[in-house]
Amino acid sequence: MKTKLLLIGLFGVVFCYGQELTLQLNNAVKKLETDTQFKHAIISLYVVDSKTGKAVFDKNAQVGLAPASCQKVVTSVSAFEMLGKNFKYKTSFLHGTALHLNNSSHIYIEGSGDPTLGSFRFSNTTDTFIFRNILKNLRQKKIIRINDGIIVTNYLAVNNPVPDGYIWQDMGNYYGSGTYSLNWAENQVEIVLRSFKDGQPKVQALHPRQPDITIYNFLKNGFAGSGDNAYVYSYPGGAEITIRGTIPPEQSRFVIKGAMINPGKTLGETLGFFLIKNNFLIKDTTFVRSDLTENEKKNFVAGGPVGYDSIYNHYSPPLDSVNYWFLKKSINLYGEAFVKTIAHEKTKFGSTDTGISIIKDFWSKRGIEKPALNIIDGSGLSPANRVTTHALVTVMQYAKKQNWFSS
Repeated sequence: MKTKLLLIGLFGVVFCYGQELTLQLNNAVKKLETDTQFKHAIISLYVVDSKTGKAVFDKNAQVGLAPASCQKVVTSVSAFEMLGKNFKYKTSFLHGTALHLNNSSHIYIEGSGDPTLGSFRFSNTTDTFIFRNILKNLRQKKIIRINDGIIVTNYLAVNNPVPDGYIWQDMGNYYGSGTYSLNWAENQVEIVLRSFKDGQPKVQALHPRQPDITIYNFLKNGFAGSGDNAYVYSYPGGAEITIRGTIPPEQSRFVIKGAMINPGKTLGETLGFFLIKNNFLIKDTTFVRSDLTENEKKNFVAGGPVGYDSIYNHYSPPLDSVNYWFLKKSINLYGEAFVKTIAHEKTKFGSTDTGISIIKDFWSKRGIEKPALNIIDGSGLSPANRVTTHALVTVMQYAKKQNWFSS
């Protein structure tokens, strides 16, 4: 009898606590709705007991709203499930001579969409680490001349590096860069500026250097302490960068970041300049070309090109390490790369549309209706995305049960 009374008492405490929490959340949301900033907004909040999955609070949980970077949770969990926490990208650096009658040589770079290639976030992804390995192996093979330059590939959905739904104001800035089979330095270019007390701020340099890019500068001085209010406008494959907005006056070195227009080409050029600096003979400064010619492609067979020697195979950090930075710093590039990689692993063609379709199918079999996960990119940058809070919570509840959840 005492045991029954004790159990009834415990259930009563839990029930009362649940009621109290629901009441607290309800009151908090009502207070939030009175804030003037929410006058024309919709609030959606869904809270569940993490152990039982039972709903504790539901306010518009089935209304699709723009999730912004909350959407990264969906991409992250999907990548862990469909690629695995130990998945690594491979980038191959090859040297070839057999494709040419004149026996001229070139370096061929074949990427697989690694978003960390050239990134400063890992000790084994920096340009210094990668280039030193290439240099060491070239010297071991006694190769000192690259007559026919450097060939870079972009087979991973080259015709659509930017997801549908990205807006013009975003896609030229570092957080809106495209995603390619060869990404480099997180596809960001640093624009070094100098401003004066009066007059227009001036562009001092681009890092990495972009020899073929024309810059149109419409920047103005803001007020002292106004910070970075500059926007960069460009598009993948273009040859122009336009800068608008303001930066503070009297700045001797003020850096803003834009999207790299052609990361593969920039990688090839940066490697070429590095080799020239280390006494390699390269034909001229226009030494980078995109992909093989049709005749050269005929020499390719399954598993690699005929007549090529491997110089260096670079492997990315495992997915769980990449995911850490994806979520911690909200790096859009990493999420878009995950989506394309899922598509490439499943269909051998790495397009955003295909990756999104695979992700939506995956979750539809796990209780999330496709209209509740109406996404068009992997990062949440597009304002056209629509996701319900019910869907987000369902994804997180699923992840909590997986053996990779701690990652």
